[in-house]
Amino acid sequence: MSYVDGFVAAVPKANKELYIAHSRAAAEKFKAWGATRVVENWGDDVPAGENTDFQRAVAAKPDEVIVFSWIEYPDKATRDRVMEKMMSPEEMAGVPDMPFDGARMIFGGFQNLFAL
Repeated sequence: MSYVDGFVAAVPKANKELYIAHSRAAAEKFKAWGATRVVENWGDDVPAGENTDFQRAVAAKPDEVIVFSWIEYPDKATRDRVMEKMMSPEEMAGVPDMPFDGARMIFGGFQNLFAL
């Protein structure tokens, strides 16, 4: 069964090109390690909610944009292998530093129910 890692982060608007460089370099590694697809999305219409929202989830500041991303894998075992490499500074060598506060990023792994 396929598996997905989802991510939400707040990126300074001024760092959009740095974010693209970082995420593209990382995505190339993830795909080489077994990910089937990496999708990056720059917030365009992300409304504030009454009780909760993306901005509060990542403590976004006024000069930051919400980024919503996911990585698709053929199965959880592949995801676990990629995640192990992802956490290794040696394996991630050559990927530009994250141009945002990674401590405020939220993420999680999900079993796929269906895709249309």
